[in-house]
Amino acid sequence: MTVEKLEAIPSAPVEVSDDVRTVCAISVVAGILANVLHEGLGHAVTALLSGAKSGVLSTVAWSSEFDTRLVAAGGTLANLAAALIFCAVLFASIDRSVRLRYFLLVSAAYNVFDGTGYLLFSGVTNFGDWAVVIAGLPAHWLWRTLLLVIGVASYYAAAVAVGIALVRYVGVRRDESARLRILLFVPYGTAVLLAIAGGLLNPVGVQLVWQSALPGSAGAHSGLLWLQYSIPKGAVPERPAGVISRSYAWLGLALAFSTVFIFVLGRGIRL
Repeated sequence: MTVEKLEAIPSAPVEVSDDVRTVCAISVVAGILANVLHEGLGHAVTALLSGAKSGVLSTVAWSSEFDTRLVAAGGTLANLAAALIFCAVLFASIDRSVRLRYFLLVSAAYNVFDGTGYLLFSGVTNFGDWAVVIAGLPAHWLWRTLLLVIGVASYYAAAVAVGIALVRYVGVRRDESARLRILLFVPYGTAVLLAIAGGLLNPVGVQLVWQSALPGSAGAHSGLLWLQYSIPKGAVPERPAGVISRSYAWLGLALAFSTVFIFVLGRGIRL
């Protein structure tokens, strides 16, 4: 074969092998933060600031005698606000490591999917936070329909936005299908396992795991399973690509966070 023919052959894309354990560890930390933001900041802090004297905070619920529509909506609002903050930091993270950029991306994804997914979940099932928000309102069927429509539209828009951010700001190409599956499927599985492990010891009852925590997590984060197919063709990396290599710092942080999450917060903390 001549030199000219060799030069005419396009080079094959370099395969990138991410460390699955570190991807999982980053997802654990991001998932726990999203949960604490929802239950702790969104529900518990809102309740305590607006009239609740005390209550029990766990991984699956905030429980107190004081309850308002604002407290019920607080979890979703906290997640959506956090998603915007994580996105803003991700956009500004030009020279940061790929591990940090991936953490910011997964954190934004968890929070925005929790927020928009809850609207859809309550609209379909008439159960959960937003079912409490619209309870007793006139034309209840219309409010449920609005939750459903807004939930579907915002959830799909969120999935597209997360996909674009994964390409542009983490540096993953659209044609790296195997890598996309790892970087998206691992956070999905992590979220589901966290919901189960974190809820098994909760003080309200294990039924909350099957009624709320598990379906909420499995359903809310399902966009991670298909969003790679909704990434626009025009999306190209704008940040340096890089492998997510083994990080014992992230592994240690995930172990510490998950221990407290399951065995301390999971049992419930009275505030």
